[in-house]
Amino acid sequence: MTRQTLQPAHWARPKGYANGIAVSSPMGTQVHVAGMIGWDAQGQFHSDDLVAQVRQALQNVVEVLAEAQARPEHIVRMTWYLLDRREYLLRMKEIGAAFRDIIGSFDIAMTAVEVRALIEDRAKVEIEVTAVVAARPAGLAAALTFPN
Repeated sequence: MTRQTLQPAHWARPKGYANGIAVSSPMGTQVHVAGMIGWDAQGQFHSDDLVAQVRQALQNVVEVLAEAQARPEHIVRMTWYLLDRREYLLRMKEIGAAFRDIIGSFDIAMTAVEVRALIEDRAKVEIEVTAVVAARPAGLAAALTFPN
């Protein structure tokens, strides 16, 4: 089993955590993406609008996934932490359009939770992701070969 810290080269390095971790074995790779918020690669917010922050957070997720050669279709779980449940529900159509535009239309186990606050004052949403990239068939066959 190997472990890789995921850090897009052009991003500011986070303090006290990793943007993501990939754990690989002969069976494949699990990718754990830390909670992504609506700021850019340098930690700057460009909008206080929920939909704009969702769009940026999802783009951040995709960038971290790419560091492990994973794509949105590999996502198996998402957890959304939101400051305002009502705003999320009122803007669900716009949020859904941003989601389909960036992530696509895949079945993903999802949870959305309203929270009182997020660590970054301007953040309105934080999105955490787990993805699984299966090993190629040759790697899988080798992993399932038992010694005599």
